Amino acid sequence: MDKFVIHGGKPLYGKIKVSGAKNASLPLMAAAILAPGIHRIRNVPHLRDVHTMAHLLRIIGARVDLAGNLMTLDTSDCSFCEAPYELVKTMRASVYVLGPLLARFGRARVSLPGGCAWGPRPVDLHLKGMERLGAKIELQGGYIVAEARELHGARIVFPISSVGATGNVLMAAVLARGTTVIENAAREPEIVYLGEYLNAMGARIQGLGTDVLQIEGVDYLHPVEFVNIPDRIEAGTFLCAVALAGGDVTLENLRSDHLGAVLDALELAGFTLEVQPESVRIQAEGRARPVDLRTAPYPGFPTDMQAQWIALMARANGSSAITDTIYTDRFTHVAELMRLGADIRLEGNTAVVRGVKELKGAPVMSTDLRASASLILAGLAAEGRTDLTRVYHIDRGYERVEEKLRSLGADIVREDEPMQFDAKDE
Repeated sequence: MDKFVIHGGKPLYGKIKVSGAKNASLPLMAAAILAPGIHRIRNVPHLRDVHTMAHLLRIIGARVDLAGNLMTLDTSDCSFCEAPYELVKTMRASVYVLGPLLARFGRARVSLPGGCAWGPRPVDLHLKGMERLGAKIELQGGYIVAEARELHGARIVFPISSVGATGNVLMAAVLARGTTVIENAAREPEIVYLGEYLNAMGARIQGLGTDVLQIEGVDYLHPVEFVNIPDRIEAGTFLCAVALAGGDVTLENLRSDHLGAVLDALELAGFTLEVQPESVRIQAEGRARPVDLRTAPYPGFPTDMQAQWIALMARANGSSAITDTIYTDRFTHVAELMRLGADIRLEGNTAVVRGVKELKGAPVMSTDLRASASLILAGLAAEGRTDLTRVYHIDRGYERVEEKLRSLGADIVREDEPMQFDAKDE
Protein backbone atom coordinates (compact mmCIF):
# COMPACT_ATOMS: atom_id res chain seq x y z
CA MET A 1 0.00 0.00 0.00
CA ASP A 2 1.17 3.53 -0.81
CA LYS A 3 0.65 6.78 1.02
CA PHE A 4 1.14 10.44 0.19
CA VAL A 5 3.33 12.63 2.36
CA ILE A 6 2.42 16.28 1.94
CA HIS A 7 4.16 19.31 3.40
CA GLY A 8 1.64 22.09 2.99
CA GLY A 9 1.78 25.83 2.73
CA LYS A 10 3.26 26.12 -0.75
CA PRO A 11 1.32 28.12 -3.40
CA LEU A 12 0.91 26.51 -6.82
CA TYR A 13 2.19 28.06 -10.05
CA GLY A 14 2.44 26.91 -13.65
CA LYS A 15 0.48 24.96 -16.25
CA ILE A 16 -0.85 21.40 -16.37
CA LYS A 17 -2.91 19.38 -18.83
CA VAL A 18 -6.14 17.72 -17.76
CA SER A 19 -6.34 13.98 -18.46
CA GLY A 20 -9.11 12.15 -20.28
CA ALA A 21 -12.35 11.56 -18.40
CA LYS A 22 -12.60 8.40 -16.32
CA ASN A 23 -16.39 8.53 -16.27
CA ALA A 24 -16.50 8.74 -20.06
CA SER A 25 -13.79 6.14 -20.73
CA LEU A 26 -15.55 3.29 -18.92
CA PRO A 27 -18.87 3.32 -20.85
CA LEU A 28 -17.01 3.92 -24.14
CA MET A 29 -14.97 0.78 -23.46
CA ALA A 30 -18.10 -1.23 -22.67
CA ALA A 31 -19.86 0.09 -25.79
CA ALA A 32 -17.12 -1.39 -27.97
CA ILE A 33 -18.66 -4.81 -27.24
CA LEU A 34 -21.64 -3.82 -29.42
CA ALA A 35 -19.64 -3.66 -32.66
CA PRO A 36 -17.27 -6.60 -33.38
CA GLY A 37 -13.92 -5.39 -34.67
CA ILE A 38 -11.11 -3.00 -33.79
CA HIS A 39 -11.94 0.23 -31.95
CA ARG A 40 -9.50 2.99 -31.08
CA ILE A 41 -10.18 5.49 -28.31
CA ARG A 42 -7.77 8.38 -27.80
CA ASN A 43 -7.14 10.40 -24.63
CA VAL A 44 -7.76 7.44 -22.31
CA PRO A 45 -6.19 7.95 -18.86
CA HIS A 46 -4.04 5.38 -17.07
CA LEU A 47 -6.24 4.75 -14.04
CA ARG A 48 -6.98 1.82 -11.82
CA ASP A 49 -10.64 1.79 -12.94
CA VAL A 50 -9.66 1.86 -16.62
CA HIS A 51 -7.33 -1.11 -16.13
CA THR A 52 -10.06 -2.95 -14.20
CA MET A 53 -12.50 -2.46 -17.07
CA ALA A 54 -9.82 -3.57 -19.54
CA HIS A 55 -9.31 -6.76 -17.52
CA LEU A 56 -13.07 -7.38 -17.49
CA LEU A 57 -13.26 -6.97 -21.28
CA ARG A 58 -10.38 -9.43 -21.67
CA ILE A 59 -12.33 -11.97 -19.60
CA ILE A 60 -15.26 -11.50 -22.00
CA GLY A 61 -12.88 -12.22 -24.90
CA ALA A 62 -11.70 -8.81 -26.11
CA ARG A 63 -8.10 -7.86 -26.79
CA VAL A 64 -7.27 -4.57 -25.11
CA ASP A 65 -4.08 -2.51 -25.34
CA LEU A 66 -3.33 0.91 -23.85
CA ALA A 67 -0.23 2.49 -25.38
CA GLY A 68 0.34 5.99 -24.13
CA ASN A 69 -3.21 7.32 -24.03
CA LEU A 70 -4.40 5.38 -27.11
CA MET A 71 -6.57 2.39 -26.31
CA THR A 72 -7.11 -0.28 -28.96
CA LEU A 73 -9.94 -2.77 -28.39
CA ASP A 74 -10.61 -5.76 -30.61
CA THR A 75 -14.02 -7.14 -29.71
CA SER A 76 -14.25 -9.62 -32.59
CA ASP A 77 -13.91 -12.70 -30.37
CA CYS A 78 -16.05 -11.66 -27.42
CA SER A 79 -18.22 -14.59 -26.41
CA PHE A 80 -18.02 -15.10 -22.63
CA CYS A 81 -21.07 -13.29 -21.27
CA GLU A 82 -20.18 -13.17 -17.59
CA ALA A 83 -18.66 -10.46 -15.38
CA PRO A 84 -17.44 -12.29 -12.25
CA TYR A 85 -17.84 -11.08 -8.68
CA GLU A 86 -14.09 -11.15 -8.00
CA LEU A 87 -13.65 -8.33 -10.49
CA VAL A 88 -16.95 -6.45 -10.42
CA LYS A 89 -16.79 -6.01 -6.63
CA THR A 90 -13.84 -3.66 -7.11
CA MET A 91 -15.65 -1.25 -9.44
CA ARG A 92 -19.35 -0.47 -9.74
CA ALA A 93 -19.00 0.78 -13.32
CA SER A 94 -18.45 -2.85 -14.38
CA VAL A 95 -22.24 -3.11 -14.59
CA TYR A 96 -21.93 -1.12 -17.85
CA VAL A 97 -21.25 -4.40 -19.68
CA LEU A 98 -24.80 -5.58 -18.95
CA GLY A 99 -26.50 -3.61 -21.75
CA PRO A 100 -23.92 -4.33 -24.47
CA LEU A 101 -23.75 -8.08 -23.69
CA LEU A 102 -27.53 -8.37 -23.66
CA ALA A 103 -27.86 -6.43 -26.93
CA ARG A 104 -25.16 -8.37 -28.80
CA PHE A 105 -25.59 -11.90 -27.41
CA GLY A 106 -29.08 -11.96 -25.89
CA ARG A 107 -27.73 -12.96 -22.50
CA ALA A 108 -25.54 -11.69 -19.69
CA ARG A 109 -24.53 -12.79 -16.20
CA VAL A 110 -23.12 -9.86 -14.26
CA SER A 111 -22.28 -9.76 -10.58
CA LEU A 112 -24.06 -7.19 -8.48
CA PRO A 113 -21.54 -4.36 -8.18
CA GLY A 114 -19.33 -3.25 -5.32
CA GLY A 115 -17.11 -0.15 -5.37
CA CYS A 116 -16.81 2.82 -3.04
CA ALA A 117 -17.68 2.14 0.58
CA TRP A 118 -20.15 5.02 0.96
CA GLY A 119 -23.86 4.76 0.51
CA PRO A 120 -26.24 2.61 -1.52
CA ARG A 121 -26.18 2.94 -5.30
CA PRO A 122 -28.84 0.47 -6.43
CA VAL A 123 -28.92 -0.98 -9.93
CA ASP A 124 -32.72 -1.19 -9.92
CA LEU A 125 -33.06 1.46 -12.65
CA HIS A 126 -30.65 -0.47 -14.90
CA LEU A 127 -32.66 -3.66 -14.46
CA LYS A 128 -36.09 -2.09 -14.90
CA GLY A 129 -34.87 -0.45 -18.08
CA MET A 130 -33.68 -3.79 -19.47
CA GLU A 131 -37.02 -5.38 -18.56
CA ARG A 132 -38.86 -2.62 -20.44
CA LEU A 133 -36.75 -3.51 -23.48
CA GLY A 134 -37.96 -7.10 -23.25
CA ALA A 135 -35.28 -8.80 -21.16
CA LYS A 136 -36.05 -11.38 -18.50
CA ILE A 137 -34.11 -10.49 -15.34
CA GLU A 138 -33.40 -12.76 -12.39
CA LEU A 139 -31.10 -12.40 -9.39
CA GLN A 140 -29.25 -15.62 -8.69
CA GLY A 141 -26.62 -15.94 -6.00
CA GLY A 142 -25.56 -12.31 -6.16
CA TYR A 143 -25.60 -12.21 -9.97
CA ILE A 144 -27.84 -10.41 -12.43
CA VAL A 145 -28.92 -12.97 -15.01
CA ALA A 146 -30.47 -11.35 -18.08
CA GLU A 147 -31.87 -13.04 -21.19
CA ALA A 148 -33.71 -11.75 -24.24
CA ARG A 149 -34.48 -13.51 -27.50
CA GLU A 150 -34.92 -10.04 -29.01
CA LEU A 151 -34.90 -6.60 -27.48
CA HIS A 152 -37.65 -4.22 -28.57
CA GLY A 153 -38.14 -0.48 -28.27
CA ALA A 154 -40.03 0.94 -25.31
CA ARG A 155 -40.85 4.13 -23.44
CA ILE A 156 -38.72 4.29 -20.29
CA VAL A 157 -39.28 6.97 -17.66
CA PHE A 158 -36.64 7.17 -14.94
CA PRO A 159 -38.00 8.38 -11.58
CA ILE A 160 -34.64 10.04 -10.93
CA SER A 161 -31.91 11.08 -13.33
CA SER A 162 -29.25 8.35 -13.35
CA VAL A 163 -26.05 8.54 -15.39
CA GLY A 164 -25.33 4.82 -15.08
CA ALA A 165 -28.84 3.65 -15.92
CA THR A 166 -29.14 6.08 -18.83
CA GLY A 167 -25.85 4.86 -20.30
CA ASN A 168 -26.63 1.17 -19.85
CA VAL A 169 -30.14 1.36 -21.32
CA LEU A 170 -28.87 3.53 -24.16
CA MET A 171 -26.30 0.88 -25.12
CA ALA A 172 -28.93 -1.85 -25.09
CA ALA A 173 -31.53 0.18 -26.99
CA VAL A 174 -29.35 0.97 -30.02
CA LEU A 175 -29.66 -2.65 -31.23
CA ALA A 176 -33.28 -3.13 -30.12
CA ARG A 177 -36.00 -3.46 -32.73
CA GLY A 178 -38.10 -0.31 -33.00
CA THR A 179 -38.00 3.02 -31.19
CA THR A 180 -37.01 3.62 -27.59
CA VAL A 181 -37.69 6.85 -25.72
CA ILE A 182 -35.86 7.53 -22.45
CA GLU A 183 -37.42 10.29 -20.35
CA ASN A 184 -35.65 12.03 -17.47
CA ALA A 185 -32.41 10.87 -19.06
CA ALA A 186 -29.09 12.07 -17.67
CA ARG A 187 -27.66 15.13 -19.45
CA GLU A 188 -24.05 14.79 -18.26
CA PRO A 189 -21.29 15.31 -20.85
CA GLU A 190 -20.20 11.69 -20.37
CA ILE A 191 -23.63 10.51 -21.58
CA VAL A 192 -23.59 12.95 -24.50
CA TYR A 193 -20.23 11.61 -25.63
CA LEU A 194 -21.32 8.01 -25.19
CA GLY A 195 -24.24 8.82 -27.46
CA GLU A 196 -21.97 10.49 -30.02
CA TYR A 197 -19.68 7.45 -29.93
CA LEU A 198 -22.65 5.17 -30.59
CA ASN A 199 -23.89 7.44 -33.39
CA ALA A 200 -20.42 7.33 -34.96
CA MET A 201 -20.76 3.53 -34.93
CA GLY A 202 -24.04 3.78 -36.81
CA ALA A 203 -26.63 4.21 -34.04
CA ARG A 204 -29.55 6.61 -34.44
CA ILE A 205 -29.87 8.63 -31.25
CA GLN A 206 -31.56 12.02 -31.03
CA GLY A 207 -31.86 14.44 -28.12
CA LEU A 208 -28.34 14.13 -26.71
CA GLY A 209 -27.80 16.81 -24.07
CA THR A 210 -31.52 16.93 -23.24
CA ASP A 211 -33.53 14.86 -20.78
CA VAL A 212 -35.43 13.02 -23.53
CA LEU A 213 -33.53 10.61 -25.76
CA GLN A 214 -35.04 8.91 -28.81
CA ILE A 215 -33.26 5.84 -30.14
CA GLU A 216 -34.15 4.20 -33.42
CA GLY A 217 -32.83 0.64 -33.27
CA VAL A 218 -30.44 -0.56 -35.99
CA ASP A 219 -29.40 -4.05 -37.09
CA TYR A 220 -25.67 -3.66 -36.54
CA LEU A 221 -22.90 -1.22 -35.58
CA HIS A 222 -19.35 -0.86 -36.86
CA PRO A 223 -16.06 -0.10 -35.08
CA VAL A 224 -14.72 3.47 -35.06
CA GLU A 225 -11.92 5.69 -33.81
CA PHE A 226 -12.99 8.23 -31.22
CA VAL A 227 -11.47 10.88 -28.93
CA ASN A 228 -12.38 10.86 -25.23
CA ILE A 229 -13.37 14.13 -23.54
CA PRO A 230 -11.27 15.79 -20.81
CA ASP A 231 -12.10 14.97 -17.19
CA ARG A 232 -14.23 17.81 -15.81
CA ILE A 233 -13.94 16.49 -12.24
CA GLU A 234 -10.14 16.42 -12.40
CA ALA A 235 -10.23 19.97 -13.75
CA GLY A 236 -12.53 21.10 -10.96
CA THR A 237 -10.35 19.39 -8.37
CA PHE A 238 -7.19 21.18 -9.51
CA LEU A 239 -9.01 24.52 -9.64
CA CYS A 240 -10.07 24.00 -6.02
CA ALA A 241 -6.49 22.97 -5.12
CA VAL A 242 -5.18 26.31 -6.36
CA ALA A 243 -8.03 28.18 -4.68
CA LEU A 244 -7.15 26.53 -1.37
CA ALA A 245 -3.34 26.61 -1.55
CA GLY A 246 -3.07 29.92 -3.42
CA GLY A 247 -1.15 30.68 -6.58
CA ASP A 248 -1.60 31.19 -10.31
CA VAL A 249 -2.23 28.12 -12.50
CA THR A 250 -3.53 27.53 -16.01
CA LEU A 251 -5.31 24.25 -16.75
CA GLU A 252 -5.14 23.17 -20.38
CA ASN A 253 -6.82 20.43 -22.46
CA LEU A 254 -10.22 20.90 -20.84
CA ARG A 255 -13.75 21.82 -21.87
CA SER A 256 -14.74 24.94 -19.97
CA ASP A 257 -18.34 24.53 -21.14
CA HIS A 258 -18.47 21.36 -19.02
CA LEU A 259 -17.43 23.27 -15.88
CA GLY A 260 -20.11 25.95 -15.65
CA ALA A 261 -21.38 25.30 -12.13
CA VAL A 262 -17.86 24.86 -10.69
CA LEU A 263 -16.55 28.04 -12.38
CA ASP A 264 -19.58 30.00 -11.17
CA ALA A 265 -18.99 28.82 -7.60
CA LEU A 266 -15.31 29.75 -7.70
CA GLU A 267 -16.12 33.24 -8.94
CA LEU A 268 -18.67 33.65 -6.15
CA ALA A 269 -15.94 32.57 -3.73
CA GLY A 270 -13.83 35.50 -4.90
CA PHE A 271 -11.29 33.94 -7.25
CA THR A 272 -10.12 35.47 -10.52
CA LEU A 273 -10.69 33.26 -13.56
CA GLU A 274 -9.70 33.66 -17.19
CA VAL A 275 -11.89 31.24 -19.09
CA GLN A 276 -11.19 30.06 -22.65
CA PRO A 277 -12.91 27.19 -24.49
CA GLU A 278 -10.00 24.80 -23.78
CA SER A 279 -8.27 26.38 -20.80
CA VAL A 280 -8.93 28.09 -17.47
CA ARG A 281 -6.49 30.26 -15.53
CA ILE A 282 -7.12 30.74 -11.82
CA GLN A 283 -5.41 33.31 -9.63
CA ALA A 284 -5.88 32.86 -5.90
CA GLU A 285 -4.72 34.95 -2.99
CA GLY A 286 -6.18 34.89 0.51
CA ARG A 287 -9.13 32.99 1.91
CA ALA A 288 -12.27 32.19 -0.05
CA ARG A 289 -15.59 33.86 0.54
CA PRO A 290 -18.14 31.36 1.89
CA VAL A 291 -20.50 29.93 -0.74
CA ASP A 292 -23.48 27.69 -0.02
CA LEU A 293 -24.02 24.88 -2.54
CA ARG A 294 -26.42 22.08 -3.35
CA THR A 295 -25.32 19.26 -5.63
CA ALA A 296 -27.61 18.47 -8.53
CA PRO A 297 -27.63 16.51 -11.79
CA TYR A 298 -25.81 18.22 -14.66
CA PRO A 299 -25.70 21.13 -15.34
CA GLY A 300 -25.87 21.62 -11.56
CA PHE A 301 -22.94 21.42 -9.18
CA PRO A 302 -21.58 17.83 -9.40
CA THR A 303 -21.73 15.49 -6.44
CA ASP A 304 -18.21 14.36 -7.42
CA MET A 305 -16.99 17.87 -6.43
CA GLN A 306 -18.80 18.02 -3.08
CA ALA A 307 -15.87 16.77 -0.98
CA GLN A 308 -13.39 19.11 -2.67
CA TRP A 309 -15.70 22.08 -2.11
CA ILE A 310 -16.03 21.26 1.58
CA ALA A 311 -12.21 21.23 1.80
CA LEU A 312 -12.10 24.68 0.18
CA MET A 313 -14.79 26.05 2.48
CA ALA A 314 -12.90 24.69 5.51
CA ARG A 315 -10.60 27.74 5.19
CA ALA A 316 -13.21 30.22 3.94
CA ASN A 317 -13.71 33.55 5.64
CA GLY A 318 -17.08 32.63 7.14
CA SER A 319 -19.62 29.80 7.30
CA SER A 320 -21.16 27.85 4.45
CA ALA A 321 -23.60 24.97 3.96
CA ILE A 322 -23.02 22.22 1.40
CA THR A 323 -25.95 19.90 0.72
CA ASP A 324 -25.62 16.70 -1.31
CA THR A 325 -28.96 15.87 -2.92
CA ILE A 326 -27.55 13.02 -5.03
CA TYR A 327 -25.80 10.76 -2.49
CA THR A 328 -27.09 11.85 0.87
CA ASP A 329 -24.52 10.02 3.02
CA ARG A 330 -21.38 10.80 1.05
CA PHE A 331 -19.57 12.51 3.91
CA THR A 332 -16.91 10.07 5.16
CA HIS A 333 -14.25 12.71 4.42
CA VAL A 334 -15.68 15.08 7.02
CA ALA A 335 -14.20 13.28 10.04
CA GLU A 336 -10.77 13.18 8.37
CA LEU A 337 -10.91 16.88 7.44
CA MET A 338 -11.70 17.61 11.07
CA ARG A 339 -8.47 15.85 12.04
CA LEU A 340 -6.72 18.58 10.04
CA GLY A 341 -8.53 21.25 12.07
CA ALA A 342 -11.64 21.84 9.96
CA ASP A 343 -14.80 22.92 11.81
CA ILE A 344 -17.64 20.95 10.22
CA ARG A 345 -21.02 19.88 11.55
CA LEU A 346 -23.22 17.37 9.74
CA GLU A 347 -26.97 17.92 9.69
CA GLY A 348 -28.45 15.08 7.67
CA ASN A 349 -27.20 15.48 4.10
CA THR A 350 -25.83 18.98 4.77
CA ALA A 351 -22.33 19.87 5.96
CA VAL A 352 -22.22 23.18 7.83
CA VAL A 353 -18.64 24.42 7.50
CA ARG A 354 -17.24 27.21 9.65
CA GLY A 355 -14.07 28.41 7.98
CA VAL A 356 -10.86 28.45 10.04
CA LYS A 357 -7.73 30.53 9.53
CA GLU A 358 -5.38 27.55 9.54
CA LEU A 359 -5.40 23.83 8.96
CA LYS A 360 -2.78 21.67 10.66
CA GLY A 361 -1.10 18.62 9.14
CA ALA A 362 -2.00 15.22 10.62
CA PRO A 363 -2.27 11.55 9.64
CA VAL A 364 -5.50 10.98 7.68
CA MET A 365 -7.05 8.11 5.75
CA SER A 366 -8.94 8.17 2.48
CA THR A 367 -12.22 6.30 2.30
CA ASP A 368 -13.23 6.77 -1.35
CA LEU A 369 -12.08 8.42 -4.54
CA ARG A 370 -13.34 11.97 -4.05
CA ALA A 371 -12.66 11.90 -0.31
CA SER A 372 -9.03 11.24 -1.21
CA ALA A 373 -8.99 14.31 -3.41
CA SER A 374 -10.43 16.52 -0.66
CA LEU A 375 -7.77 15.36 1.80
CA ILE A 376 -4.96 16.07 -0.68
CA LEU A 377 -6.35 19.58 -1.17
CA ALA A 378 -6.57 20.18 2.56
CA GLY A 379 -3.05 18.80 3.04
CA LEU A 380 -1.68 21.23 0.45
CA ALA A 381 -3.01 24.14 2.51
CA ALA A 382 -2.26 22.75 6.00
CA GLU A 383 0.71 23.77 8.10
CA GLY A 384 3.23 20.97 8.56
CA ARG A 385 3.10 17.37 7.42
CA THR A 386 0.06 15.38 6.34
CA ASP A 387 0.27 11.62 5.77
CA LEU A 388 -2.60 10.32 3.61
CA THR A 389 -3.00 6.55 3.60
CA ARG A 390 -5.00 4.19 1.36
CA VAL A 391 -4.29 6.29 -1.71
CA TYR A 392 -5.26 3.40 -3.97
CA HIS A 393 -8.63 5.17 -3.95
CA ILE A 394 -7.16 8.24 -5.67
CA ASP A 395 -5.50 6.03 -8.31
CA ARG A 396 -8.99 4.96 -9.43
CA GLY A 397 -9.75 8.39 -10.86
CA TYR A 398 -6.73 10.73 -11.04
CA GLU A 399 -3.83 10.13 -13.41
CA ARG A 400 -0.39 10.90 -11.89
CA VAL A 401 -1.95 13.33 -9.43
CA GLU A 402 1.19 13.76 -7.32
CA GLU A 403 3.38 14.35 -10.40
CA LYS A 404 1.05 17.05 -11.69
CA LEU A 405 0.95 18.75 -8.30
CA ARG A 406 4.73 18.61 -7.93
CA SER A 407 5.09 20.25 -11.34
CA LEU A 408 3.16 23.19 -9.85
CA GLY A 409 5.44 23.41 -6.82
CA ALA A 410 3.59 21.24 -4.31
CA ASP A 411 5.62 19.23 -1.80
CA ILE A 412 3.95 15.84 -2.19
CA VAL A 413 5.57 12.42 -2.56
CA ARG A 414 4.31 8.87 -2.77
CA GLU A 415 5.85 6.45 -0.30
CA ASP A 416 5.45 2.75 0.40
CA GLU A 417 3.52 1.93 3.53
CA PRO A 418 3.59 -1.45 5.29
CA MET A 419 0.44 -3.44 4.60
CA GLN A 420 -2.11 -3.16 7.41
CA PHE A 421 -5.16 -5.36 7.70
CA ASP A 422 -8.45 -3.49 7.62
CA ALA A 423 -11.62 -5.52 7.84
CA LYS A 424 -13.48 -2.85 5.84
CA ASP A 425 -11.33 -3.70 2.80
CA GLU A 426 -12.45 -7.31 2.80
